[in-house]
Amino acid sequence: MTSAVRPEVAAELRGFRDVQRLAYACAEAVAARLRPGVTERGAARMQREWLRARGVRDWFHLPFAWFGDRTAFAGFRIPTQFFPTGRRLEEGMPFILDLAPVHRGFTADVGYSGSLGPHPVQNRLIADLEAHRELILREVRERRPLREIYEDVDRLMAVQGYANRHRAYPFGLVAHTIDRVKERRWSPHVLGFGTQALKGLASDALRGHREGWSPLWSPYSFSDHPPAPGLWAVEPHLGFRGAGAKFEEILVVTDSRDPEQSAYWLDDDLPHVRRWKEAA
Repeated sequence: MTSAVRPEVAAELRGFRDVQRLAYACAEAVAARLRPGVTERGAARMQREWLRARGVRDWFHLPFAWFGDRTAFAGFRIPTQFFPTGRRLEEGMPFILDLAPVHRGFTADVGYSGSLGPHPVQNRLIADLEAHRELILREVRERRPLREIYEDVDRLMAVQGYANRHRAYPFGLVAHTIDRVKERRWSPHVLGFGTQALKGLASDALRGHREGWSPLWSPYSFSDHPPAPGLWAVEPHLGFRGAGAKFEEILVVTDSRDPEQSAYWLDDDLPHVRRWKEAA
């Protein structure tokens, strides 16, 4: 996190950083407990239980888990295919855990890629995601339109020889905004998404429509504008030969004219970043 921000802003960002770290700690803890025979539903339940034991009562969306070729969204055509299934984990199989808790009013949305035992293809995908993290930050700082950055991510994937799998998400999203969420004693969810968080995203959509921007970062014309200040959950997702890998983390965008303060990743102490540093 940059140190050149107002104290009240720094305190706010610490809240988002803390819940993002909590979410990644959950993903790492659950990944360490995965064994052959565990189902996607079981892995999703393990994430929910781990976070509820630490005070999480609300969600941007409930946890997902994808195993095997489902990490590359093989055959996905309708939204219900994203929900956890009875697919069982096997030795040597890749997996992705995706969770978005709300804690103390702060939201995070993270993605963790791994495998049960060695998986050289997914390891290569994870390594090559580093270039996407660098490209996205560089071009956001250049104030390139989101739609153009999306196209550049596509081109980089093609050069690397991979398929764009975030296009399978609703609206083909590579990112969306996140914000504070009012804490409630009872926080219902609809189709796996927390109603409070959805209200916030809908409010951003209405405000953005009036001001000429969208909280959804997609390949479509409604994303043909420079990055709007705020917090963006960014998730480039690569696929190759029945394996997929992604990260998802918070990108901070400001209205500063200083390039380094105009955009930065909220936290560089995350599992995928540590993996790249260790490899280097």
